[in-house]
Amino acid sequence: MAQIFKNLKIRYILKSLRVRFFIIVFATGLISCLVMHAVILDSYEDRAVNVRSTEVQTQLKILANHLIAYNYLQDTSSEVINAELDMLANLYDGRVMVINDDLKVVKDTYNISQGKIIISEEVVNCLKTGQRGAVSKFDKNNGYIEMITPIIESQLIQEKDVSDVGDTGVVVRGVLLTSVSTDTIETTLDILGRRATTLEVIIVTVILVFAAWVANILLKPFNRITAAINDVKAGYTDQPVSGPNYYETEQILNAFNALLKRMKVLDDSRQEFVSNVSHELKTPITSMKVIADSLLAQEEVPNELYRDFMNDISHEIDREDKIINDLLVLVKMDKKASGLIVTNVDVVNLTESVLKRLRPIAMQRNIDLTLESKRAVTAEIDEVKISLVIMNLVENAIKYNNDNGWVRVTIDADHQYFYIEVKDSGVGIPEDCFDHIYERFYRVDKSRSREVGGTGLGLSIARSAVIMHRGSIDLKSKPGEGTTFTIKIPLICAGNKKQQ
Repeated sequence: MAQIFKNLKIRYILKSLRVRFFIIVFATGLISCLVMHAVILDSYEDRAVNVRSTEVQTQLKILANHLIAYNYLQDTSSEVINAELDMLANLYDGRVMVINDDLKVVKDTYNISQGKIIISEEVVNCLKTGQRGAVSKFDKNNGYIEMITPIIESQLIQEKDVSDVGDTGVVVRGVLLTSVSTDTIETTLDILGRRATTLEVIIVTVILVFAAWVANILLKPFNRITAAINDVKAGYTDQPVSGPNYYETEQILNAFNALLKRMKVLDDSRQEFVSNVSHELKTPITSMKVIADSLLAQEEVPNELYRDFMNDISHEIDREDKIINDLLVLVKMDKKASGLIVTNVDVVNLTESVLKRLRPIAMQRNIDLTLESKRAVTAEIDEVKISLVIMNLVENAIKYNNDNGWVRVTIDADHQYFYIEVKDSGVGIPEDCFDHIYERFYRVDKSRSREVGGTGLGLSIARSAVIMHRGSIDLKSKPGEGTTFTIKIPLICAGNKKQQ
């Protein structure tokens, strides 16, 4: 158990934004220090080697001139030259060998190779191929710089055709092969390295403290957001979260506040819906209770009165049944998993069959109900749900119409959508009601709705069914001039569907 708790704690720490931010800042500083350490020391080493090489080469060139002047390659007895060679070797803790043009060592400050033949690619190139420049090579592993310096003699070359005019040429008479120790450079590098390490430890410590401080400061807004969200979750407040934040946290707060607002709207809508459902279901029951009490309070009630009261009770039961059925339809449409039962449907025939069932209701008020189809339309739709859409729109157009009025249903389509327009000559809808007519139990004229038997759920059902088909529903209306509903639905269903 302790091991499991430890693993969970480690996982939590690694997932913490504060820990990750701290690690990133600290690692960035540490890597920067290490890179600077390596770059600076390497740069110093390269610079020190180049300076040492240039310095020694300058002295070797002067020494080479002295060798020619004293004819040292033929006679090595010159005490002056030998002293210069020993002094140079001792000064740089190195070794100097003088090699003539026969590759023979005429002088070795170590007295090891004197009189021997030296065969070296660099020496041969310097003597035989006319290479004139000095060559330096740094051997870092063994800690020395090897330099090859040509011993050059100038000669006057006479022209063949002009006896008094000549040109000066150079001839390589030998080579100075010198090895210079870099121990002093390495010692200096060690000292610099230790000082740099000490400085790095100090810098890394500062970075460590700075990273912890910055991580804590920068993440404070997130802590405030978390605390505010926890207060909302616990029910202590439902007010929008605010405070001084960064741009990123402002985006989070804006999204959260928008979600909070949406939740409040949904909660208010739910409470209003429950209240409306309770009221709508209670009204028929209250009416039946009043009728029943009236019958019970009277003695020897005539049969005609009993029949009238029973008809009223039957009417209220039918009204209650319609409300319950509409609520069940809405509940089914609200379930995201219900999906659509999609088939290829002839929209014109479907609409005609719905209108056929509604014409008797229209004839009771002498309302002319017509269908106009501009073309044959076949679409992938849920036949039952689209029937509900057409039924509710046309039924409302009949109920909220004037006697001797008209209702026209028009069907059209293009290459992507089909359109059903339901237009009437009814009482119309005020513009300030447009945003509410799809709300459940909302009625524009409540007294008239009760009179015609509406539940206030029809348009909500129609809109839900249209949205499930990824379509849209549009309203145009003016009071006293009638209403036009236009639904637009894709010919090919692209949503969540279930083939029959």
